[in-house]
Amino acid sequence: MNIHEYQGKQILKSYGVAIQEGIVADTVEGASAAAKELQNQTGTKFFVIKAQIHAGGRGKGGGVKLAKSIDEVPDVAGKILGMNLITHQTGPQGKVVHKVLVAQDVYYPGPTETKEFYISVLLDRQRGENAIMYSTEGGMDIEEVAAKTPEKIYKEHVSPSVGLQGFQARRIAFNLGLEGEAFKEMTKFVTALYKAYVGTDSSMFEINPVLKTSDNKIIAVDAKVNLDDNALYRHADFEAMRDLNEEDALETESRKYNLNYIHLDGNVGCMVNGAGLAMATMDMIKLSGGEPANFLDVGGTANAQTVEAGFRIILEDPKVKAILVNIFGGIVRCDRVAQGIVDAYRNIGEINVPIIVRLQGTNAEEARKIIDESGLKVFPATLLSEAATLVTQVLS
Repeated sequence: MNIHEYQGKQILKSYGVAIQEGIVADTVEGASAAAKELQNQTGTKFFVIKAQIHAGGRGKGGGVKLAKSIDEVPDVAGKILGMNLITHQTGPQGKVVHKVLVAQDVYYPGPTETKEFYISVLLDRQRGENAIMYSTEGGMDIEEVAAKTPEKIYKEHVSPSVGLQGFQARRIAFNLGLEGEAFKEMTKFVTALYKAYVGTDSSMFEINPVLKTSDNKIIAVDAKVNLDDNALYRHADFEAMRDLNEEDALETESRKYNLNYIHLDGNVGCMVNGAGLAMATMDMIKLSGGEPANFLDVGGTANAQTVEAGFRIILEDPKVKAILVNIFGGIVRCDRVAQGIVDAYRNIGEINVPIIVRLQGTNAEEARKIIDESGLKVFPATLLSEAATLVTQVLS
């Protein structure tokens, strides 16, 4: 589950990570009040107004602007609130900005120059360890740094059973070229950041940039946080951070029925039981000349109701030109899936896309009989290759 920058910073602060202070607002009047409150708290004279959407590249898209006085805040906030912000991560459709973060200016003059760094914590699945990835090239797209100057990216692997050690935090600060007070502050920052990552059961913390201020403080200027959905039962307070305006509507709908659904950009809807079979099915669709419109795993407890719900969600995607149902009956019974297909046809009304059905395993013969006797226009298949061939035929 992705959360907003201001929410990520709240989590970081609760673990002792120094942050760029800010107050969120969803109206121009609220932004003005936030600026006054922030000025009283921090003494800042300049304000950074930042669009709150679940996407990077906000600054390049015009979603981050500087207000050089408290009087400029309403005008700057008004230009960002309600805008359709398009970045390289939103796609051409963009995202509407419903909230802004009014943040303190941290690029103030001082005895030393400011420096921007990149730091993220994530899971290295290949090694089965957590990894702290960091670079001196903060403020830039890390993908661009990796492509052009990979030698500027460092990795520090941390064993989950041992945790981050002091020498590792110091090595990170050293590799970032810090010394003196800034060196000490960076070791504290990294240690607290890692504790936040582990303590929240997150799948990623990305801070870009991490700023060394002109007076040698180390603070998080941004925060991109991805919380592990599978661990949310241990963090009931995090569920309240979910912003449905930022999530795919079909994926939100699928959660009501405990369906594992991911919206893609293709033209063939998929309904499968099991993640491995779903991946194989999507591969066959691509080999047949189609593109998967979704990943939909109905799981091992599928029944007629969940299958019907899955059909409704798939059919809400206007790009879908065909649906491929590929069920291997192990725990799930094929006849239940077949009944769900028939019920979906009858309850939804006219379905204008062809449906290819492959049911194998438990009660497969009973399932085929249900479909054959329904009188519905469904294309049955026995082999996966046969199903793929039918996809090619119905799309041509």
